[in-house]
Amino acid sequence: MAQQVRKGEELNEENLKRFLLDNTLIEQVSSDLEVSQFSNGFSNLTYLLKIENKELVLRRPPFGAIKRGHDMGREFKVLSRLHKAFSKAPEAFAYTEDTDIIGASFYVMEKVDGIILSFKEAKKRNIPKIDFPTIANSWLDTFVELHQVDYKAIGLEDLGRPEGYVERQVSNWGKQYLKAATMDIPEAHKIMDWMEANQPKNYDFSLIHNDYKYDNIVFKDDTWNEVRAVLDWEMCTLGDPLMDLGTSIAYWTMASDGPMIAKGIPSPTMFEGNPSRTEVVELYAQKSGRPVNNLIFYYVYGLFKIAVIAQQIFYRYHKGLTTDERFANLDKAAQLLCFIGWQSIQKKRIDNLF
Repeated sequence: MAQQVRKGEELNEENLKRFLLDNTLIEQVSSDLEVSQFSNGFSNLTYLLKIENKELVLRRPPFGAIKRGHDMGREFKVLSRLHKAFSKAPEAFAYTEDTDIIGASFYVMEKVDGIILSFKEAKKRNIPKIDFPTIANSWLDTFVELHQVDYKAIGLEDLGRPEGYVERQVSNWGKQYLKAATMDIPEAHKIMDWMEANQPKNYDFSLIHNDYKYDNIVFKDDTWNEVRAVLDWEMCTLGDPLMDLGTSIAYWTMASDGPMIAKGIPSPTMFEGNPSRTEVVELYAQKSGRPVNNLIFYYVYGLFKIAVIAQQIFYRYHKGLTTDERFANLDKAAQLLCFIGWQSIQKKRIDNLF
């Protein structure tokens, strides 16, 4: 839900209206503009623009962030081409690298109405347990559909280098963790060494989202039978679809994971009626026709990647580059994720780790 814009994250509304006019998204620069901000997410900033009886969404990088990982042009390119083949990618309208307009590069896209199922939203709706298998299946069907997109046919073959993808990811996330570390996490170093030694050498290639979880999905309504949109495409690339799956099941926290997980990494998947992580993997294999080998590696990789992202965001907060209090304890989240990952390695499973 969009709320009042956070202090220090306001937009230059006059400049923005001129940009909207120049891109034929509005008819008059004098029109009243109402700006609010979506509070979900910890990365790129997302705003709701209400003007001339229409609603648009603006995405820009967070304050104090380097361009790598927050490339608005890349995200705009993905949506512009993917929307033609995958209707659940929102339509993107305009993009600029002119930082004089609002202080950063940004793009404007359509707003898609529906339900974003965050933990708070699921709790507020008191969803009956009988609904969660439907929710999970709709979510998985869309995931499989994305992995089957012919990316060459829509001109996205240059989005990434699929060959050597796994090796590069293992190496790069390790380097990024070391650059952002603010305290010693022994399990992080153990995981880095283990992934280096246990990474798969043979794997498939597809278009992958890299952050596919419930609060990046827009359901049409509370029948949960249809996904209207997939959001947050900043990490989309070409690579191993099982790396995508690993990240998704890393976000799939369960009540059986214990109170620390419930408090630190809450998800709608914690409510009764949800399939386990193992069941999610089995469903994915069944729907995609793709066997899931090296499951522990993919799950641990997903946990470690999320841990590094959390640590990088905390690093910006720690250095005073952002004052958003939501980031104050993300170093503890990174530590917890690494602990879970090491548990999974030791116990050789992805469920019932505690």
